Amino acid sequence: MSYKSITELYLDDALAGFRAYKKLAEKALAQIKDEEYFVTLDAESNSIAVIMKHMAGNMISRWTDFLTTDGEKPDRNRDLEFVIENQPATAEVFAHWEQGWSCLLNALDSLQAADLDKEVFIRGKTHSVVQAINRQMTHYAYHVGQIVFLAKHIRSAEWTSLSVPRNRSASFNDYLKQKPQAEGEHHLEAAAGFSESTKESS
Repeated sequence: MSYKSITELYLDDALAGFRAYKKLAEKALAQIKDEEYFVTLDAESNSIAVIMKHMAGNMISRWTDFLTTDGEKPDRNRDLEFVIENQPATAEVFAHWEQGWSCLLNALDSLQAADLDKEVFIRGKTHSVVQAINRQMTHYAYHVGQIVFLAKHIRSAEWTSLSVPRNRSASFNDYLKQKPQAEGEHHLEAAAGFSESTKESS
């Protein structure tokens, strides 16, 4: 493996992490029906469609002109991200979702190691580039967890696990020994791959 600086390794890992969370969410979304994107557990809960809309809106705001403008854009209406009017087709929800992720991944992929020494602003507050990346990573991981939880709740007994199934930790460790993690593969992808392999063999 060629030598990489700590900053290069960090950027590679951040990019892999965001991609893995996107993939995890989409594996959960693949298990629900179109009408289930709009299901809420109670009056105070958000549907999966709302969470996707909010995440996309946040991404577009935070990652557009990431290094040169405040991450909270003046044309963003955060409150409307939590409102679904005239229930759209899931294709429309996904188009917005993809727009947000493309904005994020393109911005992150264009960063150079030297950019980590720079500062950016979010709501007028100074952040190092590393702080800004970590802030968004934890934010999106939180919401992806919500998406997975809701999809699992909706599918109930028909749910296909996206992590190590119960009572299979030892088998997962053996799986990793027999199938070393591919370069660039995120640990979430390894767990999902194991879960899929156990389903195929059952």
